[in-house]
Amino acid sequence: MYFGMIRTGKAYVSFHLLPLYMNASLSGTISPALKKRMQGKACFNFKTVPDADLLAELERLTDAGFKSFDDKSWL
Repeated sequence: MYFGMIRTGKAYVSFHLLPLYMNASLSGTISPALKKRMQGKACFNFKTVPDADLLAELERLTDAGFKSFDDKSWL
């Protein structure tokens, strides 16, 4: 099962975090600033380097997603 991935395109970098598909409560914690970067349900696109707050939020979401997968023994 996939957990996350990064894809580099010509004009942007995409960060895919698959636990967002399976955890509605986790999706509900995304800030408006990060939601502006969302493409679909679990993908964030960045054309420039995100600021420290957005990176910290992505780290928090990634940690929470990892914990949710680990709690279900999916890892």
